[in-house]
Amino acid sequence: MVCRQLGSKQPSGDIVFVVTDAEPRTKGLPVMDEANFLGSDRDRAFVIAIADSAIRRRLHAHALASGAAAMDVRAASAEVLDEVTLGAGAILCGHSSVTCGTRVGVGFHLNISSYLAHDCIVGDFVTFGPNVVCSGNVVVEDGAYLGAGALIRQGRPGAPLIIGAGAVVGMGAVVTKSVAPGAVVVGNPARALKKV
Repeated sequence: MVCRQLGSKQPSGDIVFVVTDAEPRTKGLPVMDEANFLGSDRDRAFVIAIADSAIRRRLHAHALASGAAAMDVRAASAEVLDEVTLGAGAILCGHSSVTCGTRVGVGFHLNISSYLAHDCIVGDFVTFGPNVVCSGNVVVEDGAYLGAGALIRQGRPGAPLIIGAGAVVGMGAVVTKSVAPGAVVVGNPARALKKV
């Protein structure tokens, strides 16, 4: 899907989609392959729209090493309140919100109609699917993925609810307690999947 509404963070210069797969879905917009983008001596800015955090991290590092700069993409309807720190390469989709006192790492994806409440700390390369609600005083560690419609209970100052590094919160899960690093949780209340 191509996002045409870039809002206040629209980059200057040409917009070119760099693709790594054989069938790019850019609806007729200009395309450049990854090798040509990375090898270019022109000034370049990038944002990576891939949900897999490990792939996103690797591509981000390659682009930086090539001399390109990470940029943010923010829909005009995305809302960012006071005292928010966003790391480079953030994508804030339509009708999303980040509220006061929140710190977000590099390469964050906040999908359509998702909400990140006050006093949260979000690591690098974290993805929130559509309609995620993350209440205040929550720590989401590096590489975590929160599926569409997930609800995360509020933590307390000094005792945040923690979503561990690389954890996956399933679609529609209701998280009422901390999630271990690398765990996959589903359901209401969210419980770890048993290995079969």
